[in-house]
Amino acid sequence: MNPVTGAPRVGLVGGGQLARMTAAPAAALGVDLRLLATDRGESAAQVIPDVVFGSHTDLAALTALAEGCSVITFDHEHVPPAHLRALETAGIGVQPSSAALVHAQDKITMREAIEAAGLPTPAWRHDFTVDDLRGVGDALGWPLVLKVSRGGYDGRGVWVVEDEARARTVMESTELVHGAAWLAEELVPFTRELAAQVARSPSGQAVAYPVVRTVQVDGMCSEVVAPCPDLPEAKALEAQQIALRVAEALGVTGMLAVELFDAPQGLLINELAMRPHNSGHWTIDGAVTSQFENHLRAVLDLPLGDPRSTAQWSVMVNVVGPRDIEGLPPLTDAFRHVMARDPGVHVHLYGKSLRPGRKLGHVTVVSDDLADALTRAHHAADYLMGVINE
Repeated sequence: MNPVTGAPRVGLVGGGQLARMTAAPAAALGVDLRLLATDRGESAAQVIPDVVFGSHTDLAALTALAEGCSVITFDHEHVPPAHLRALETAGIGVQPSSAALVHAQDKITMREAIEAAGLPTPAWRHDFTVDDLRGVGDALGWPLVLKVSRGGYDGRGVWVVEDEARARTVMESTELVHGAAWLAEELVPFTRELAAQVARSPSGQAVAYPVVRTVQVDGMCSEVVAPCPDLPEAKALEAQQIALRVAEALGVTGMLAVELFDAPQGLLINELAMRPHNSGHWTIDGAVTSQFENHLRAVLDLPLGDPRSTAQWSVMVNVVGPRDIEGLPPLTDAFRHVMARDPGVHVHLYGKSLRPGRKLGHVTVVSDDLADALTRAHHAADYLMGVINE
């Protein structure tokens, strides 16, 4: 708590763009933020003045972050579980708790809990070696999806393998992080990918955002449309109910994103994220209460905000560093052109240096015309990425 104002103080582990985008709603709510980051150049450390410098793998740094905070929460899920349990044992508020967060940290733990709760998931296998691959393939069919249980994100640690030989090559050439194991899943013939986001507080209040359609490119979210076009109301309600059931069953507090496959056999849970998520960035400009504000409200056990859309359509497109960055002008120069060309485009830059494949920002267009929103959002993102020059 701030000793001068009496405002609650929230400790954020991780200096990425999710922490950065939490700064504005925190200021509006009168909530102080303290950040754990590696250096002042990190995305969030550029805009949050109270920074503890250190690693999320260092218990002493985490303890320093928590001093004087009402609660600590996360920009990412990579904090060692033992450190989180040590903080909780010391009486420090951790939201989501270590018992909940482990399901976003370990895909095997997540799949086991989802199955135990009677929730829909792709067929899967785990605890196998390269010598077991033939039996795994016989059970799930080829091609299949090979994953590492820990350490993967944005498509890293995930491979679609067409046969046993390719699977063996991947497993033999990949070094697993500590505590990780292999799992395999059926390759689901989905028609589209969805994301259902909910916010849940420690007292049990929960709200559900409109279900969105997501588009992935190279394992990374590229486009989000809110709400998902042509999604039957009954299926949208089912997706929201699945997300709410996951949050309750796993004891999640804060924001939860449930990524789903819309498949012929029904909705299937793909991945979970227990924090603000790329699929919810549209809420900054297109919802009554953004995911970032509701995350703060939830972890502080404040009444949650209205998650409803403010317009018929919101389209978000990521701005990602292109493969060839040679000669690409600074994003701030391109930003001026985008602002002048279309004042209705919302551009969010993360303060990151150019690097191929790196998330640099996103753009959002809110409109009553979906085709218009898609065209404008992609034009702005393409200009920022140097795909087009007019």
